[in-house]
Amino acid sequence: MPKITVAGKSAEFASDKRLVLAIKELGVNIGHRCGGNAKCTTCRVEISAGESETMTQAEYDKLVEKGLYGQARLSCQMTCAQDMEMSAVMTLETMEAWTDTGPMPDEHVKPVAEFFSKSELEA
Repeated sequence: MPKITVAGKSAEFASDKRLVLAIKELGVNIGHRCGGNAKCTTCRVEISAGESETMTQAEYDKLVEKGLYGQARLSCQMTCAQDMEMSAVMTLETMEAWTDTGPMPDEHVKPVAEFFSKSELEA
């Protein structure tokens, strides 16, 4: 099972586990203000090791729209497919105006859990 490390906390998760939920299970209060639907970018992470070469169309579109493509990934649009190390960009502790992290994301990636290579999406 892949090992996920966030803010110095690590655990192994099933490869189909939604990354945003794994991060929450590690005790990191990562944002997911849109409920994990690739709409808000509050679940973004900066991956220092093990970044996947695939992503959903929704993740690609949102990162490009916000000028974040190549700088961050959306944990709501990823699974724990391989070992990864990362930091959460927006958490309950770092966002003074937040009273919670947002609606609980579903167990499965949505809107569409179809993954493409980055080169396919860039074309």
